[in-house]
Amino acid sequence: MKAALLRAWFTKFRVAASSIADLSPEMIALIFALGLVLGVFPVFGAPTILCAAAAILFRLNLPAIQLVNQVCSPLQYALLIPLGRAGARITGAGVNGSLLGNLAGTARNAVVGWACYCVPLGLVLYLILWLTLRRRGGTCLNELESPA
Repeated sequence: MKAALLRAWFTKFRVAASSIADLSPEMIALIFALGLVLGVFPVFGAPTILCAAAAILFRLNLPAIQLVNQVCSPLQYALLIPLGRAGARITGAGVNGSLLGNLAGTARNAVVGWACYCVPLGLVLYLILWLTLRRRGGTCLNELESPA
């Protein structure tokens, strides 16, 4: 059972990886940056919908952006409390006791923290990736690949 699941996951990963091979550096950078930024959106379930909407809106590779989204989902859980506290500081809402006590307020604060920190950092990440990939040009990523 585990071997079949693992094999199916590797097949999906291979399909997504091969589907980005012929994309431009701008598209690869956009897929990675949007998948990462939208993948850490602090409302559970929303990143999948947001990544699908971004893929449709920007005509991106849907399996590739969803792969980035799913890979960074542990980061979503890890950033929930720091983004909530950052949003509380930004909005002036005091952090009273447990952040999970007031779930709606915590979610609002986390979304504010996400918008103030993750979105600008995502833009910087996109620019760095785009410039790096553009500079690499047609060079191969490893020695086993042959230039096409």
